[in-house]
Amino acid sequence: MAESIVRIGLLLPEVLGTYGDTGNAQVLGKRLQWRGFDAEVVPVGLGEAVPSALDLYLLGGGEDGAQALAAAHLRKYPGLRRAVTAGAVVFGVCAGLQVLGTRFRGLDGVDHDGLGLLDVTTEPGEQRAVAELVATPSRLLAGAALTGFENHLGVSKLGAGSEPLGQVVRGTGNGDGTEGAVTDRVVGTYLHGPALARNPALADLLLAWTVGHPLGPLRVPEVERLRGERLAVPRRRR
Repeated sequence: MAESIVRIGLLLPEVLGTYGDTGNAQVLGKRLQWRGFDAEVVPVGLGEAVPSALDLYLLGGGEDGAQALAAAHLRKYPGLRRAVTAGAVVFGVCAGLQVLGTRFRGLDGVDHDGLGLLDVTTEPGEQRAVAELVATPSRLLAGAALTGFENHLGVSKLGAGSEPLGQVVRGTGNGDGTEGAVTDRVVGTYLHGPALARNPALADLLLAWTVGHPLGPLRVPEVERLRGERLAVPRRRR
């Protein structure tokens, strides 16, 4: 990380910005600023080379064609791969998760190469998952339940090089009872919302990796109320 400022790369927001996922950049920036860090969000659009010297990179959701376009762009401009090799943190949502994986299949049956930063392959399922998603977290998040909204047709299979971000309590997630994927400091999820507004522990995990040390607690009552409301809905429906 640069000494003076945390630089957050918002990759291809014009095609990977479905369901408010670009809001994840705002969440990270504010949580840094509230703790006294300077933060800068760096949008990287189509046709632009991806800088390899940023500290944290974000990819959001997108439709089938946009996803393929994003994958081709990020293969053409390998700055993200170089950044991960140098230790950068990456967070991808929905289409972002699939692009970070090794391969994904479009609705037209065409296979597309991903970036290989997650050991994940994705194919279309038989039924679209559209629901509130709740998952118990992996060992990384110390018991903080994961909550978000999913809207996807993809079924993702994790290989030995990735571990799940969580285990599904309600919803579909990856399609096999797990949710998301983690490889080193690269994280993918099917959680929208934006995910990092609804899951502050996950946001702070990404930031702790980025700044190189654990962060102190940060109470935001509005976020706590939102989490309580959204986590209560699936419990009442069960």
